[in-house]
Amino acid sequence: MAKIKLTKNELKVQKDALKMYKRYLPTLILKKQQLQTEIRTIDAKAKEVRAARVALEKEFEQWISVFGEREAFTPDMVTVKNIKKGVGNIAGVTIPVYEGADFGRGDYDLYKTPLWIDMAADRMEKALSLDLEAEVLDEQVRLLSQELRTTTQRVNLFEKVKIPETKANIKKITVYLGDEQVAAVVRSKISKKKLQAKIDEEMEAAK
Repeated sequence: MAKIKLTKNELKVQKDALKMYKRYLPTLILKKQQLQTEIRTIDAKAKEVRAARVALEKEFEQWISVFGEREAFTPDMVTVKNIKKGVGNIAGVTIPVYEGADFGRGDYDLYKTPLWIDMAADRMEKALSLDLEAEVLDEQVRLLSQELRTTTQRVNLFEKVKIPETKANIKKITVYLGDEQVAAVVRSKISKKKLQAKIDEEMEAAK
């Protein structure tokens, strides 16, 4: 704990600081709760997206096996050319928002490849899009979790350090100033008594 001055000015400084901590603490706690809620929501959304991706992959595997021409389709027939991201804001944190992607199709002979290849490519695009969406959601969680750690540290600093410390300083200064006031009154009474005694002596001597 830093050394404080035991003065009225310092008492005012400490009281003002306490008011500030108490004013900002509820806002920080609210922000912490909001971040926790948003992280849980986004994390659940990411799990849903990944579950949809797994379901699509299983359906895709079963679908291809029906045609019996698995070797006709390869993943490199579909590539990601551009990822579209917007910008969002949650509790003051700037986050990326997935808005889709542009895909490229590999060159293949339309006459030599099976008719279902285009349908397979469409499904592959959807699967890749789900992967990209999940990655952006993960990035949102990472950024919000980082802000949550910082906010939690501030809440703990205010609750466990600054507010108790400031209250203790106020008490210390108040007690000191109170003692000083009492001591000043006592000194004043003693001085008055001495002065009265001296006057009495002079009056007695003058008789």
